[in-house]
Amino acid sequence: MITSITRGRYQVLVGDRPVIAVKARQLGRKAAIVGDRVRVVGDTSGAEGTLARIVDVEARRSVLRRTADDDDPYERPIVANADQLVIVTALADPPPRTGMIDRILVAGYDAGVAPLLCLTKADLASPDDLVAAYAPLDVPIVVLDPDAELAPLQDALQDRVSVLVGHSGVGKSTLVNRLIPDADRATGGVNEVTGRGRHTSTSAIALPLPGGGWVIDTPGVRSFGLSHVDPATIIAAFGDLAEIARDCPRGCDHRTGAPDCALDPAVAAGRVSAERVASFRRMISAEREP
Repeated sequence: MITSITRGRYQVLVGDRPVIAVKARQLGRKAAIVGDRVRVVGDTSGAEGTLARIVDVEARRSVLRRTADDDDPYERPIVANADQLVIVTALADPPPRTGMIDRILVAGYDAGVAPLLCLTKADLASPDDLVAAYAPLDVPIVVLDPDAELAPLQDALQDRVSVLVGHSGVGKSTLVNRLIPDADRATGGVNEVTGRGRHTSTSAIALPLPGGGWVIDTPGVRSFGLSHVDPATIIAAFGDLAEIARDCPRGCDHRTGAPDCALDPAVAAGRVSAERVASFRRMISAEREP
């Protein structure tokens, strides 16, 4: 498994042995990213000064992607083979951005990766509003403050490959250092003038959890483009809504005001809660908003 990439050098875990490798010329422009399972040849001893070659990238179970913005056609794969997307959001300093959360959720559902919302800095603000906003979507939520026990989050991460994504300055690296005391991830604060976090992680890195499983820490983001997302894939992640949407006219995007959308009569008939449909529509509308 590729655990990190630095200037064209790939750290690959072969068994329990870290090996440095380069990508073989035969792969051409085929991407290899953190989380990929790869075939490696050459010197795989891991001894200092040795270099192996990556000759094949196995089929991926999932790929989390984003684009620089919604007008950028170039997809940027972030992490491969994660099965859980942990959206880390501060409740204050910097304040939460529901638009960003919604956009990351959309990317996660598009990738087929299960979401988890992790709310940090609960000592600075109440989580009640954000919990209420995402409860109708059945997104699991963990609330933490600097002194809180990590057991609820550790249980959710156990034996899974979880990628941590969030706005700069929300405390991802601090969280990783608490989960893995020897991780030594750089941490930073928030600019008092702009209210924006400082980028401290500069590249993705996969780290083993002491109790089993992996976390993949990623650089903080200030935008999350979704030009690669097909809206039809998003509703498929919601079984009850997808069943209702079978009665929608062809090409229905299921957003508020969509002509003859089957979600509206389903709400009127009590087949699904108005709150769940409203939350779903707010989320998918993020795909069209900056």
